[in-house]
Amino acid sequence: MSSVVRAELDGGLVDVDALQSLALTNYGHFTSMRVDDGRVRGLSLHLERLARDCRALFGTELDVERVRVLARRVVPGGGTGVVRVTIFDPALDLGHIGADAHPRVLVTVRPAAGSPAAPLRVRSAVHTRDTPAVKSVGLFASLRLRREAQRAGYDDVLFVNEQSAISEGATWNVGFVQGSRVVWPEAEYLPGTTMELLRQAHEHTTAAVPLADLPRYDAAFATNAAVGVRAISRIDGVTFPGNHDTVAALAERYSQLPGDPL
Repeated sequence: MSSVVRAELDGGLVDVDALQSLALTNYGHFTSMRVDDGRVRGLSLHLERLARDCRALFGTELDVERVRVLARRVVPGGGTGVVRVTIFDPALDLGHIGADAHPRVLVTVRPAAGSPAAPLRVRSAVHTRDTPAVKSVGLFASLRLRREAQRAGYDDVLFVNEQSAISEGATWNVGFVQGSRVVWPEAEYLPGTTMELLRQAHEHTTAAVPLADLPRYDAAFATNAAVGVRAISRIDGVTFPGNHDTVAALAERYSQLPGDPL
């Protein structure tokens, strides 16, 4: 797939005024999908997310089949890339954000990162995203904390609540391994499509995961649609193996999911 980022707005050219509105108002939601030779793992989950978030933020129904057609226009037939579908209304501005909305569909595609990715080293930070169940475009706090973690020598940031219970990463879900069982945090977080597919494919449980309990776990990993499953080798001062058998099995199982035609 080309290294050039492609973009279309409602199937046509992206006009500067629309992008200016998105940049200045920054109100909307999105989903990112990895596309391999025209197929997407968990496609129905991505479309359901877009429809659900559109109702939550704009109070209107989204034509997901139209979204699918618009996304397909931008994706080449072969190769691998990451497609982001952003839903926003350029007519809404800071002073009139309460007006009736008529959301538009911005589709961009960029190259996918190479795999397998190196294990992550992450630093915890107290933070809960605004409206955690919505994948909103408002990423300022997440990116600020990611930047601070990277400036301190880590790869990314892991969010915890005021009681130091783990919830999610900046743009990914987190899972833990005890033996061969996966433990997902019981917390407020964005339910990821990759996480949901893994929940369907592997024995798991849900429990609160305080930072103090990290030594009880055998391994940790991050998941999102762009990278699939990625090992975590360090959380603050606690280290984990970068090549645990269960994490490797999860990554392999996820990679073998066939995906649906976009």
